Amino acid sequence: MTLVTVLLVAAALIGIGVWGALAQQTFVMIMMGIELMVNGAILAGAGVWAYAAGGVPEGQVLVIVAMAVMAVEMAIGFALVVAVYRTRQADMTEGISTLKG
Repeated sequence: MTLVTVLLVAAALIGIGVWGALAQQTFVMIMMGIELMVNGAILAGAGVWAYAAGGVPEGQVLVIVAMAVMAVEMAIGFALVVAVYRTRQADMTEGISTLKG
């Protein structure tokens, strides 16, 4: 596997994520699209770090930190989605016209 292959897979993940985030209307599918985009960015960063920098440990730490930040972001996002669903009974973006409480 070469760096070009890794970057192509990362670009495909980011592209699918962009399509998923823009084409879907449910909150969960939008979050999944964002998740794919972040995973593609992490894969690209890890690939560049592994092939260009020789796999030094700093790159691995950066990937682990990025994955932790992604997990926290997804937890907060899904908590917000659950809160919106409980208060407004809406699971699609069209069901919410304003974000005021």
